[in-house]
Amino acid sequence: MSSSQILKGILEGCLLSIIGKGETYGYEMMEKLHASGFTMVKEGSIYPLLLRMKKEGLVATTQKKVPSGGPKRKYYSLTPKGEEELKEFKKRWSAISGSVDSLLRKEG
Repeated sequence: MSSSQILKGILEGCLLSIIGKGETYGYEMMEKLHASGFTMVKEGSIYPLLLRMKKEGLVATTQKKVPSGGPKRKYYSLTPKGEEELKEFKKRWSAISGSVDSLLRKEG
């Protein structure tokens, strides 16, 4: 299994976590992902996921003017359904990561 396959499975939860910390826009999410070590994620890869998350009712969007006078930005925020999904992701991630860590420690 490649790292990109593993990443696809956790990227939605990571985006929910970023958005859950406060209203944000796409490029800002990319910066936060990269700052957290997700340098393999390309900007174009998150927008289809954000669109799907919006269709599923996990996030809401609003258009806001940019202070510099450029085109409006689309800001994302969590819906109540998105907040619930983030809670569930955290539970699943804790269980999975704990199990993998335990298994890897036993192999060493």
